[in-house]
Amino acid sequence: MARGVMWLPLLVIFFGLAWAGWNEYHKLEAYKVWAAQFERAKYDIYAVLGQQGSLLTWGLPTRNGMVDTAVLDLVNVEKLSIEVDNNSVDPDHLPEKGRFSLGFTLKGGTRESIPFTDGDIARRWFEFLSKEFSLPS
Repeated sequence: MARGVMWLPLLVIFFGLAWAGWNEYHKLEAYKVWAAQFERAKYDIYAVLGQQGSLLTWGLPTRNGMVDTAVLDLVNVEKLSIEVDNNSVDPDHLPEKGRFSLGFTLKGGTRESIPFTDGDIARRWFEFLSKEFSLPS
């Protein structure tokens, strides 16, 4: 009986990991369906992002699809920047750690931000958007 009680925490951890894997798999499957409508797309745990023409669409991934989606027309962007912990940084000298995001300053003065888990992926999107749409940084 004592051995069974000692194995119980391992069993709970196993089921927790199995549920987390199942959950992430279903998020990825929902993302694949959502991303099919875009020319370019990215998935990470903070946000999904899709680009179709001059429109960027992003939101939060869930098992049932994307939620809290927002759309931004790049025609309305006055300035594009890479931000780490809400501070603009040089795209060529990114820190290794921090909360990365693409920051958009719109012509009306409002700001939008799209989070990224990895600075290198944020830099590649920054370079793509800067070149493709001639966005000032």
